[in-house]
Amino acid sequence: MTETENDERLARILKKVRRIELLTRGLVKESLGGQYHSKFKGQGIEFDDFREYQAGDDVRFIDWNVTARMNDPFVRKYVEERELTVILAVDVSGSSEYGSEEDSKRELAAELAAVFAFSACANQDKVGLILFSDQLEAYVPARKGHSHALRITRDILNHVPRSRGSDLTPALNIALQRISHRALVVVVSDFLLPNLSWEHSLRALATKHDVAAVRVSDPRELELPVAGRLTLQDPETGLQCVVNTSNPRVREIYAQRLSEFDESVQKALRRCGVSSIPVATGANYIPALRTYFKARRKVK
Repeated sequence: MTETENDERLARILKKVRRIELLTRGLVKESLGGQYHSKFKGQGIEFDDFREYQAGDDVRFIDWNVTARMNDPFVRKYVEERELTVILAVDVSGSSEYGSEEDSKRELAAELAAVFAFSACANQDKVGLILFSDQLEAYVPARKGHSHALRITRDILNHVPRSRGSDLTPALNIALQRISHRALVVVVSDFLLPNLSWEHSLRALATKHDVAAVRVSDPRELELPVAGRLTLQDPETGLQCVVNTSNPRVREIYAQRLSEFDESVQKALRRCGVSSIPVATGANYIPALRTYFKARRKVK
């Protein structure tokens, strides 16, 4: 790529980041900020002070050392920890570059990640980033601040992956290793993975953290068009095959296998206790996010 082409690409990326920033700022403020705040109020409590025991207090909070010194029962008073760490694990494999709509799945992933990142900023939370293909592509430690959220959005759009393959396991393992305190881990991927070998790592991660799976799809992937013989290419392996899309049986088999694959992924997520948020390029994803926040508030 020439220097001029690099400059043009950077200009396009910066323009996209700016558009995403403006869009998500409004969404966070008007639509989702309060729901994020309500759901993710912090994952623990910290000691604040002592006070005299009152009828109805939980006896487990009585501090017997202070009680012995004061000759009256005293309880430990706690306040809720407000700070939460949000880790965004974003798929940048070859299939993420596909898009039959205005935006590719990678661009939609960046927009969705920005929604969570700017929501975290508004909530005074830290946010970090994991980029993955079939290997760890990049790890950005969690920090606070608007500029950090912008950096994360830019990294998702600008990163050139070393591999085009896809495997969720490396991202899950690095999250297990690097995140010491309970966090919200948002996995943004199309989940077009060759197998379910990632399930064990996801289950382990979900036992330690609150995990959500944002499943990004493109409408053109869901059904074959009636367009005669087409040469289809796997964006990750490069393998090609010729398909007669005019044959109803071919389209039926494609739809059936896609449905079976989708169900296998959904069952794996349910077995791991992970919330699934389906989104598609060219569609409004706000209802799906609202449904997620609403459901999680009921669980909390």
